Amino acid sequence: MITTTGLTKVYQSRDREVTALDGVDLHVREGEIYGVIGQSGAGKSSLIRCVNLLERPTSGTVTVAGQDLTALAGRGRRASKELRAARTRIGMVFQHFNLLSSRTVLDNVELPLEILGVSGQERTRKAKELLDLVGLAEKAKSYPGQLSGGQKQRVGIARALAGDPKVLLSDEATSALDPETTRSILQLLRDLNQQLGLTILLITHEMDVVKTICDSAALMQRGRIVESGTVGGLLATPGSELASELFPVGGTASGPDRTVVDVTFHGEAASQPVISQLSRTYNIDISILGAAMDTVGGKQIGRMRIELPGRFEENVVPIGFLREQGLQAEVVEDEKGPRDPKASAATAESAGTPAATTVPEQTPAAITKEVVK
Repeated sequence: MITTTGLTKVYQSRDREVTALDGVDLHVREGEIYGVIGQSGAGKSSLIRCVNLLERPTSGTVTVAGQDLTALAGRGRRASKELRAARTRIGMVFQHFNLLSSRTVLDNVELPLEILGVSGQERTRKAKELLDLVGLAEKAKSYPGQLSGGQKQRVGIARALAGDPKVLLSDEATSALDPETTRSILQLLRDLNQQLGLTILLITHEMDVVKTICDSAALMQRGRIVESGTVGGLLATPGSELASELFPVGGTASGPDRTVVDVTFHGEAASQPVISQLSRTYNIDISILGAAMDTVGGKQIGRMRIELPGRFEENVVPIGFLREQGLQAEVVEDEKGPRDPKASAATAESAGTPAATTVPEQTPAAITKEVVK
């Protein structure tokens, strides 16, 4: 539904150039909620503004619903008309609401329809329908100054839907809201995604937003996407920086002859007593150094950091048992380096980070056979 290829945006700042986007490749599938997360200055806002060409990219292409928007930019009157038509199919929700204080809530929602030349009666009918959709039918005659922050954002969402868009862009839509209101707005976006089949691209600096609502996510740093994928897939990826941020766990080995393992649970494995089974099966004491669990996309997902007695070589079979149960197990490096150099090198190569190492996919039975030989 949304594809950017080699997207670059360079701003001129007096005597120097500032590169906000540096060859961004992004693909958002139809009907999914896709989150782009990053710190201030990472290029998130520039990216979302280039998607609907509020900002013209320096180079690269933006395709929405099969239409190359960059091909329409600055190409004459006819192309400009086509670009305006394409933009009506892309709604946008802003961080600071941008409501007109002199207009009622109903009039604010009607504004895009008025600009499009829709008749007064039809405008009013459509605006009332949208206000009912976002749960603000009773506030139609109120003014923005009489609304709470969450209500103002609901008006902003209703206004963004006025043109019956297929794509909704959300620019830090919840960052100015309290936690409870944030949850209600995220639930509204999820409901709209399901009811209207909306494809939603949102940018945020809040990990909880990604964890709560997103099907897929991308991490931006210095104008580049450094990691992307489905949220579930990222959590199962060894060394994933996003996974570590979404479900942070801490803790270090209590001694030199201990093995620290990060275990990721998802699907049915999240509800199984795997750790206690491991302890009973191999008669070992297991210390839990940290844990985090939540529901993502209606499924339980979590991470746990455990400590096993003995060095890595002594724990290959127990770690293999964890993997056999459908869990992702990563041996955490100590200060002197990885206990399993080969696995660490493979992880670093695939994930671009030396933060963790992945245990080779071996089952206890396979390992036992090898030892017997």
